[in-house]
Amino acid sequence: MGYTSNSGSAAESPLRTSVSALRERPKAQVLIIGGGINGVGTFRDLALQGVDVALVERGDYCQGASGASSHMIHGGIRYLENGEFRLVQESVVERNRLLKIAPHYVKPLQTTIPIFSTFSGILSAPTRFLTHKQGKPKERGAFLIKLGLGMYDFFSRDGGSVPRHQFRGRERALAELPRLHPGIKYAATYFDASVHNPERLTLDVLQDGEKAGIGSGLPGGSARASNYVSLVSTDTAAGSAGAVVLRDELTGEEFSFQADVIVNTTGAWVDLTNEAMGAASRFMGGTKGSHIVLDHPELLAACGGREIFFEHTDGRIVLIYPMGDRVLVGTTDVEADMAQDAVCTEAEIDYFFDLVGHVFPSITVERSQIVYSFAGVRPLPRHDDTQPGFVSRDYRIERSTREASGAAVAQGGKAAVVLSLIGGKWTTFRALAEHLSNDVLRELGMERKISTAKLAIGGGLGFPDSEDGIQDWVKKHMAPGLGADRVSGLLTRYGTRAEDVIAYLKAGEDRKLRSTNELSVRELEFMAAKEQIGHLVDVLIRRTSLAFRGLVTGELLNEIAEVLAVRLGWDAAKREAEIHHAQEVLLRFHGVTVHSLVA
Repeated sequence: MGYTSNSGSAAESPLRTSVSALRERPKAQVLIIGGGINGVGTFRDLALQGVDVALVERGDYCQGASGASSHMIHGGIRYLENGEFRLVQESVVERNRLLKIAPHYVKPLQTTIPIFSTFSGILSAPTRFLTHKQGKPKERGAFLIKLGLGMYDFFSRDGGSVPRHQFRGRERALAELPRLHPGIKYAATYFDASVHNPERLTLDVLQDGEKAGIGSGLPGGSARASNYVSLVSTDTAAGSAGAVVLRDELTGEEFSFQADVIVNTTGAWVDLTNEAMGAASRFMGGTKGSHIVLDHPELLAACGGREIFFEHTDGRIVLIYPMGDRVLVGTTDVEADMAQDAVCTEAEIDYFFDLVGHVFPSITVERSQIVYSFAGVRPLPRHDDTQPGFVSRDYRIERSTREASGAAVAQGGKAAVVLSLIGGKWTTFRALAEHLSNDVLRELGMERKISTAKLAIGGGLGFPDSEDGIQDWVKKHMAPGLGADRVSGLLTRYGTRAEDVIAYLKAGEDRKLRSTNELSVRELEFMAAKEQIGHLVDVLIRRTSLAFRGLVTGELLNEIAEVLAVRLGWDAAKREAEIHHAQEVLLRFHGVTVHSLVA
């Protein structure tokens, strides 16, 4: 979910063929509302079971909370303190699984916890565990952290693919990470995992679902998905309990769609979506989490290639996380106002600077070093008196029904089932999708045909399992105009699906963009033809990491818009509107000012 724009018309673009597939066959067994990772994961799972399933997302895929994560695939060591042992175990299993089935995007992440005391927090920990209230912040000392990491290793013992934790004394810890605060007493190091391209992993999952639906004999296939399509209301005129009104957000066109089961995976917007369907609910109570991205070589070097994961002075668990040549710093956990846009505030930036100083006191961070910021609303359950840090990160599924009315009843019309997802996090999306799909299959009277537990995701299929293997893959796919750096970049962006991109590049005349070495005209055309681009900004934020790394320039905006205009049928006015829209989104939601060449 998130920002949208109705600027211009894209009725003739390749993206709109996905909308046409919904309009031309406006009925499915299942309609999923929401294209974050949990909705997309459920779409893939159901498609693999042979279910006739459709998905719509009002913005771009992975635009909301799924795209505003800390880019971690983790077991959730801090959830142990909340007593969420089931969630931790599932998370660790799924972390290990994703390392195997999505190795192109999910990588092992060495993580270090700087520790300033030995026994602190022992007396207050039971109170936090039993009451889920923070009280006066009390630092967790080495004893508690050692106990937690021991439990964490225990949960990882089956099918584990990462090393067990290690403890270091002050002298050895500072020898390994000399810029850490000299007052530390210990440092604990363990492994989790990271996902540097959550948006592209979401696209891979989506495309797996679409491919699974091909060959069904149904027009458009049995698995259809479209971004920039929103649910507006119920369709009372249709009579069917499962009829809703959908709107093409790029053209404003509205049309009716029917389903036997409606799955609401709109995250923090679940209650608002249910209200639009005439069934108000009060399930959600999301909190906002913000991050900043720094171009700071000194801080990057100080991290030594590790994530620094620690407790700040207010008791909040925070992180400093090297990503390529940038450093991600996060995250906050404050009550979200759904009437306001989720953006990183000046107060949160001050908080981030303070937390960096807490563990790296000799390093100064300035606002000029921020190249990108982002915020999202976590899809947490309503929590009333529970403090944000102790709200469960587990998930549950709420079932309700919508009764048929009028003539539909006389004709034997059935009630439609609505399943609303509350909670959920990136790490467990595959298991969550399996759980949600099983509930849907039960409603449809169908049985599961295939498990996704060992099924490779997208470009993870056949991905090289070593650095030597990666180099061999790159050499094998080099060609005139496709040197080692270019092929390596494509493998990083697409996994082994880069083979399809390379074939597309070779099939026509190509040239790199003047404004960046990372993209070419033919690759942009591939994205436009295959990846449902609705706006220029989709390329900058979710099809590439150019915005995240602070590499968007006015020249880049104009050049990408020029290429997309040809493929997507934009006239001069539309092209200019897209450039201004990209500037507005980058400034309003990500704190990035880009001066374009358009007057």
